[in-house]
Parts: sequence; C-alpha cells; structure tokens
Amino acid sequence: MRVAMLSPIAWSTPPKKYGPWEYIVSLLTESLLKKGIDVTLFATGDSSTAGKLHSVYPRPYEEDKEMNVKVYESLHIAEVFERADEFDIIHNHFDFLPLTYSRLVDTPVVTTIHGFSSRSILPVYKKYNENTFYVSISDSHRCPELDYVATVLHGIDVESFPFNEKPQDYILFLSRLDRFKGIKDAIEISKRSGMKLRIAGFIPDMDYFEKEVRPHIDGEQITYEGHIDSGFKKELLSNAYALIHPVKFDEPFGLGIVEAFACGTPVIAYNRGSMPELIQSGETGFIVNDIDEAVDALKYIDSIPRRKCREVAEKQYSADRMADDYINAYETILDKRKTEDKRPWGYYKILSDDPGFKVKTITVMPGEKISLQRHFHRSEHWFVVEGEGVVDEDKQHFKVKDGDSVDIPTTAVHRIMNTGDENLTFVEIAKGDFIEEEDIERLEDKYGRV
Repeated sequence: MRVAMLSPIAWSTPPKKYGPWEYIVSLLTESLLKKGIDVTLFATGDSSTAGKLHSVYPRPYEEDKEMNVKVYESLHIAEVFERADEFDIIHNHFDFLPLTYSRLVDTPVVTTIHGFSSRSILPVYKKYNENTFYVSISDSHRCPELDYVATVLHGIDVESFPFNEKPQDYILFLSRLDRFKGIKDAIEISKRSGMKLRIAGFIPDMDYFEKEVRPHIDGEQITYEGHIDSGFKKELLSNAYALIHPVKFDEPFGLGIVEAFACGTPVIAYNRGSMPELIQSGETGFIVNDIDEAVDALKYIDSIPRRKCREVAEKQYSADRMADDYINAYETILDKRKTEDKRPWGYYKILSDDPGFKVKTITVMPGEKISLQRHFHRSEHWFVVEGEGVVDEDKQHFKVKDGDSVDIPTTAVHRIMNTGDENLTFVEIAKGDFIEEEDIERLEDKYGRV
C-alpha cells in the first residue's frame, strides 16, 4: 500500500517543541513504515522520517516570518495532488483546504479532522462529505452533519516516557498558555490548594500572558518553565503529582493527558469534549466541573494507582495501535472504492450485483446530468434519497426530490439532471437479462460520449 502523508507546515514533522498535529503525523508515519506500508511524507524540508520526504520549503512558517504562508501552503498541497496517481491513499492532516482538490483526482482522500477552528469552515467539509473519507480523533468530536469512516484515538511512543512511582510535590499545567486551555483556573487551583504549580507551554498571545499570567508567577509557588523541548516535558510529566487540565472548550483530544498516563501521572480535567473518553474518573484521574471540585479532587490523588495509569497508556494509547487502526481504515476505504466508479457527472457505487439484477447508489453533482440514453435489455427503478433534480422520460419532464421514485421501462429514453446546490443521490435497481454498461445507448451527452 502506498500512502501520501500530508502534514501541516506550521512546524516541522516531528516538531522540535510545539506542534501537536505534526507530532501525530510523525508518529503515525514511522509506525506505518515499521508495518511495511510505503509512506511518502509531505512536510517541511527540516522534517525527518525513515520513509521518503518531499518538501517545497525548507522551514516551517512559524519559524520563518519572511515566508508567504498562503503561497507555500498552496504549493505544498498542490505537490501532493499532482502526484496523486503514485499513491493508493492520500492521508490529509492539513485541515479543510486540501478537500477542494479532492474531486480532481481518482486517488481516495482520507482526512483526519484534528479540530474545527470554527463552524465557518464546516461548509467545505460538508461539500466534500460524499467523495472523501473522514476520521474523527474522538467520538465526542464527531460532527452530526458529516459521515465518518472511523474514530482513531491518538497514540504515543509510550516507551519513551519514563514511569515514576514516586512523584514530587507539584502539580503541572502543560499546554498552550491561553484562556481556552484554562491557565488562569490552573493558577487559582494552585493557590487554593496550596500546591506548587509548574507551568510549561507555548505562548500564542503575549499580551494575554503579560496581563493575566505573568503577575502570578513568583518563582516559588508558581513558576513558568518556558516553551520546553520533549526531554524536559517528559521529566516534568514524570515527576508531577498530577496534571491539571481545566480546559474551557470541547477539546477533540488531549495529547498531554495520555502522555501523563504513560508517566504514571493522574489527571484532573474539566468535563469538556473528549475528557470523559480519555480519563476513567477514580481510576486514572478525576473529571471535575470547576475550580472547587478540582481542589477537592487533589485530596484524593493518592488513591489513583500510578501503575494503573501506565497500563492504560500501554494498552489503549500506543502508536502501534493507532497505526493498526489507520491501516484498517485504509483497507475499508480501498474495499469501498472497488465497488465505485467515477463519471464526469459524479460517481456510482454498486451495492449488489447478482444474476438478473443490480443495485447501485448513483450520485450526480450540482449542475451535472447523465447522458440522454435508453436500454434494450433491462428496466430500472429509481428512489431519490438526497437532493433534487429533473427527470426526462420519453416525452415526460418532471421534478424529483428526496423520497420520490421513478420507473424507467425497457427502451424508454431517459436522463436525470441535478438542479440543486447539493449532490443528488438515488438508489437504482436494474432488472433484466443483460444489465452491463454495453446495454446503454447514448443519444445525447454533454461530455462527448455519444
């Protein structure tokens, strides 16, 4: 299997410090390579992989402010899709923009949705919902308006995190230092509990940091360790009494949570997003609702077996398990595509192919239409399941929408056109003594196939 792995270019893959999406892409790429998958990594030029690396710019744009971000994002994405025929799967970790290329290639595109920056980007995901494949990183992060081929929880290199049975007397905040990650609540939890707080992470908004965080840093009870590298991060996690994660939004996943587990460190987190999926309250930490409950939960941290946290990380959050889950998703997609065929007006999928009858779903894209045609050996029954359009059948001309059905007798001249703004999909049941493509006589066709 040949996979094109499309990584973001904000940071290198793997990142030197911060870069959660790039971090996951690197772990997945290297794990897939160990399992015999042929992976080409599309990332920044300073990235590293045991596979093939392809880049259009030497450095990440967060480290090179001279770089025109939109120009090189466009070139980076285009490079993958111009080489699409070389791959069996394109795995997109670059958010929504690559989806706009997906109908230009035959290679299936699977997108891991790492997060929605806002609902304003959802129209792109909805437009390409039917011709690409989405993977969620937690069940809580699934959008009800989209279809998903799988949920794959992130994995980490568990063995690289040192397990520590005897922690020190500090709690840790390890994340971006912004209002959404809850840094101010972490400071308040420290003050009310009397426990030392060590803070580490990337500062995305220096004004916020200077006004809301720095005044509380005294170098004794509350300290800021900086934007740390991987080695220091593991040291801090391993020695922490507990990780504090008072997140203020519905977080899709929390890498720091499972990294803490790998070190044996319990986690106290707010009841938002994926936190209840990751933390077994009372077993690997505590799910709480506010500062008071978090302070109270700290009194019971000693009841959490640190060995249990490590075992959960090993069993549920390894990079090896993540790679297996993605291979299963790839195989599901490739099997699904074996029963599909693309046409200039859209595509169809064969649901059943038996002697004497065939069942398909047919999807016609907005503004497109199938050829004006007739069949000599079969009749058809259509049932519209989505969208709206117009059917020509002999001398009849009528509108159809979701829930309508149409019968096409043998030798009837017919076609259907999508007149809506969304895809038109219908189920076609063909019955006859010969139901192959050779039975189609095209009388008129906008794509030159008469």
